Amino acid sequence: MPKILRIINRFNLGGPAYSTAYLTKYLSDDFEIRMIGGQKDDFEESSEFILTEMGIEYTILESMRRKISFKYDRAAYKEIKNIIKEFKPDIVHTHAAKAGAIGRLAAHKMNVPVIVHTFHGHVFHSYFGFLKTKFFIFLERYLAKKTSQIITLSEQQNHEICGIHKICSKDKTSIVPNGIGLDYFKKDKVAKRKLFRQEWGIPENTIAIGIVGRVVPIKDHSFFLKTFKETKLATNRKIKGVIIGDGDQMEFAINEAKRLGLSISTKDDLNSNSDLLFTSWIKSIDCANAALDIMCLTSLNEGTPVSLVEAQASGLPVISTNVGGVKDIIVNGKSGTLVEPNDLSNFTKNLTELVENEELRLNMGKYGEQFVFKKFHYKTFCSQMENIYYNLLKESNHN
Repeated sequence: MPKILRIINRFNLGGPAYSTAYLTKYLSDDFEIRMIGGQKDDFEESSEFILTEMGIEYTILESMRRKISFKYDRAAYKEIKNIIKEFKPDIVHTHAAKAGAIGRLAAHKMNVPVIVHTFHGHVFHSYFGFLKTKFFIFLERYLAKKTSQIITLSEQQNHEICGIHKICSKDKTSIVPNGIGLDYFKKDKVAKRKLFRQEWGIPENTIAIGIVGRVVPIKDHSFFLKTFKETKLATNRKIKGVIIGDGDQMEFAINEAKRLGLSISTKDDLNSNSDLLFTSWIKSIDCANAALDIMCLTSLNEGTPVSLVEAQASGLPVISTNVGGVKDIIVNGKSGTLVEPNDLSNFTKNLTELVENEELRLNMGKYGEQFVFKKFHYKTFCSQMENIYYNLLKESNHN
């Protein structure tokens, strides 16, 4: 029975946590899998409840943390080497940047036969300055030489990794869209909508416009607040922005909203008449999505955002900045609309149209639901990855 050691950045709530959990749970029983990951930041919500609900055993490495630290990163490297020595995996599969760097170096040092890495996003623009970005590109090129196969989540991301940043040749990569459980997003939507709106003070005659994710600079919540303000001025419909998530920019986002003259409410101070609702993290995202009418994403950089897959599975129309692999998960003009980053005028125009046109919202929602169930279901995801694992094992034995 082949053994897989799966290493993720950290057990925080987000797309990588969901997709790796489904890949671990629903991969064939022919594999023995061990899952390890780093410590989440204090401002992040834990994803451990997902693993617990799915019956997945996991180990948290206290030494593997989000920020770069010679002391902690060196300790994590040693700890992973010890785990590899004890577990003796045939495959080490790392997910995202920090796990990918430390995990692949350790796996290579310990002569693991197959090393796989998944780019859930990348840090090659909009994160750091020029010199730091150049360093990370150099590092990823170095790590790619020690990797059997690199997984990208979309055609666009593959183009960025191979064509633009030249991390590795295209023949060393496979494109495998993330897959998650989507069925529960379709269940009991009317009841979920009513309950969530009652709990959070969202009147039924209000168009709820959501954004889901970490409140950090790369997600550009400031842009969302600006386009919401412009849309509010452009329409006579009653609208409410619903910011689901948390992060180190939460206080900044709240202050920015106030600066724009927008009234706010939070879980500790609900006001049904407020312009914006800041919910912090919500574990039952299916209930939140059922209560929304439109989903937005305003990021400067993305991999394949799970929030947009989940939104479409919930029957929501989507409007998003055209970054990373977003264009591969939204059928532009059919399930949603793509707008270039920082184009406030165009984003507002399309958001206003969705607010005022219920038929358009419903038609886009129906199309998106059919699209994501076909392309992003976990069964398809696991089947593709299983084939890759077997092929790589066969090649490693041959060599």
